[in-house]
Amino acid sequence: MRIVVLGLSISSSWGNGHATTWRALGRGLAALGHELLFLERDVPWYAEQRDLARPGFCDLVLYEGVDALRGRLGPEIERADAVILGSYVPDGIEVAELVLQRARGVRAFYDIDTPITVEALEGERCAYLSAGQVSAFDLYLSFSGGRLLEHLSRRFGAKRPHALYCAVDETRYHPVRVETRWDLGYLGTYSEDRQPTLDRLLLEPARRMPTRRFVVAGPQYPAGINWPENVERIDHLPPDEHSAFYGAQRFTLNVTRASMIRAGWSPSVRLFEAAACGTAILSDRWDGLSDLLPEGEAIHILDESRAVDEVLASDDSARHRLGAAARQIVLARHTGVARARELVALLAACRSSPDEVTGLASLG
Repeated sequence: MRIVVLGLSISSSWGNGHATTWRALGRGLAALGHELLFLERDVPWYAEQRDLARPGFCDLVLYEGVDALRGRLGPEIERADAVILGSYVPDGIEVAELVLQRARGVRAFYDIDTPITVEALEGERCAYLSAGQVSAFDLYLSFSGGRLLEHLSRRFGAKRPHALYCAVDETRYHPVRVETRWDLGYLGTYSEDRQPTLDRLLLEPARRMPTRRFVVAGPQYPAGINWPENVERIDHLPPDEHSAFYGAQRFTLNVTRASMIRAGWSPSVRLFEAAACGTAILSDRWDGLSDLLPEGEAIHILDESRAVDEVLASDDSARHRLGAAARQIVLARHTGVARARELVALLAACRSSPDEVTGLASLG
């Protein structure tokens, strides 16, 4: 199958969680023998931070604007077996209109930000997709599962809403033997709505336990944050260093955006990456998490700051069991190859029955 993707960025992971999802999915598609062309808007903030300028698993074309899609890249869109438009693409509404008009194969939207998209659509302030375009796509792929799929179908007329969770590339995220440096760490770009949870589950425990070591890695944190002395800061961590980073932590923290907590069933790529590395995970609570990773068996779900102290005091054997159980689940269900198989099956179903409206394709 020849697939064209128009996505936010695959070439740069700087402040961009989409990159790891696209990379895992792209490598999975290549492993299954499919061809992928990734079209990425050439913008300066990613151009300055490219860590995968030449993907070996797909063709990458950087384009200057929508006119390039209409012109020199138009034939690629027209002859593809499937064209997938991702969320947050610059000039996304205009790009969506072009895809809907010119693509002859399956036309899919992959929403890697579904709760945020839905809230923006309802407030008539979504910059990359209009409410009327949702029902025009043959397939609506969603970062989130659960009840949000039903809402997409009933509120916006999505024809085939289906959960396609993010995925991890298990060849790049795996256990690494390194010296343990931190008791608890966190990897993620700054977000105002995540910061209260980071304060509660990492910074407050760090202040209570000055002899333990903590770390926060990720860009765009404001200068005014009062970091405890025992919290190390790393501004940007390239993907090639993620496995060693997770391996150097006794536990790692998963923190979820507020809109995704409200929606539920919205696992982040960092959750799967940490699990693939065999690192024991602590997380905030949201609907669907314990169905993906059973609470107490493959993850600790914490509500109160003081619960962190108790977990960090647990013995290493319990910690290793937790990490191993999460890794086993993720390797079985959430790798790039597993997700690519799901995608190909969904695209094939659309090609075989293009006029069929299936309604809710999946709730989980």
